[in-house]
Amino acid sequence: MKNTKYTKKIDKSLIFLIVLVIFTATISIFTGVYNISDHDEGWRMIFITRIPRTLSLMLTGVAMAMSGIVMQLITQNKLVEPTTTGTIQWAGLGLILAYIIVPSASLFIRTTSAIVFSFLGSMIFFVLLRNIKLKSSYFVPILGIMMGAVVSALTTFIALEFNMSQSLEIWFAGSFTQIQRGRYEYLYIIILVTIVIYYLANRLTIIGLGEDVSTNLGLNYKKILLISIAMVSITTGVVASVVGNVPFLGIIVPNLVSMYRGDNLKDNLPYACLSAMLVIIIADLIARTIIAPFEVPVSLILGSIGAIVFLIIIFTKGGKK
Repeated sequence: MKNTKYTKKIDKSLIFLIVLVIFTATISIFTGVYNISDHDEGWRMIFITRIPRTLSLMLTGVAMAMSGIVMQLITQNKLVEPTTTGTIQWAGLGLILAYIIVPSASLFIRTTSAIVFSFLGSMIFFVLLRNIKLKSSYFVPILGIMMGAVVSALTTFIALEFNMSQSLEIWFAGSFTQIQRGRYEYLYIIILVTIVIYYLANRLTIIGLGEDVSTNLGLNYKKILLISIAMVSITTGVVASVVGNVPFLGIIVPNLVSMYRGDNLKDNLPYACLSAMLVIIIADLIARTIIAPFEVPVSLILGSIGAIVFLIIIFTKGGKK
C-alpha cells in the first residue's frame, strides 16, 4: 500500500509540473511587444516567432538540465555543468573559428563546429580531472571555470583580431530574440539525445558510483563515459550555435531535483526536464517584461539566479553527493 501511495504522489507531482509548463508556455506564446490581436497578420506571427521561441526555450531547458545532471553523475560532483567545465566556452571558440574559416557559414557548419569543439573541450577537462589529484570537490568546478576563462580569453582575442567582437557579444548574450521559424530546428536533435540518455540512464546512475564499482558490475566504464561526453557535447554545441550562452541552468535544476528525489537518473529525468522548461520560460518572461518594450538577455536572469543558487549549494553541501 505504501508503494502505491508513493507512486500516486509522484504521478500527481509530475502531472502538476506538466500543467505548469503548459500554462507558462501559453503565456510565453501570447507575451510580446507585437500585439497579435491588433494586426490582420497577427496570428501568423504566432507560428513565425512565438511558438518557435517557446519551443526553443523548452528544448534549451531540457538540453542544459540533462547535460548538467549527466556531468554531475560522471564527475561525482554537484557543482558542474557545461558552464563550469568550460564546455560552453569551447563551443563559443568553435563558433568563432567557423565564422572565420567560412565567413558565410551556414547554421549546420556553425553547429557542427560547436559540437566538435565542445567534445574536444570536455575530453580535455576529463583528462585533466583524471590526472590531477583533487583534495576537495570545490576544485572540480574551479578547474573547469579556470579552463573556460582561458578559452574565453583566447576566443575574445581571435574575435578582436578578425573584427568579430560583435558576433561574440551576441553569442555571450544568450538571447532568444533572434529565434524564428527556420532558425531553431536543429534544437530538435535534443529530443534524440534525451531518448539516448534515458535509455542509458541506469548505466549512467551506476557510473556515478565510480569506475571501480561500475567495472565490478560488468559495465564498460570508458565506453559509457565517452558516449555521455558525446551526448553532452551535442546538446551544448546545438544550444550554443542556435541560442548562445545559457549559464547555470544545469546546476539549478539537477540539484533541486536530486535534493527531493535522490540521484536515480531514469526516475529524475522527466522531473528535471520539466523543471528546466519551467525555470527557463519564467526567466524569459521576466527578461521580456522587466524593461518592456525592450528585452534583457535571458542569460542575465539565469546568471543572476544561478549564481545565488550556486553559492547556496557551496555553503550548504559543498558540492558533495
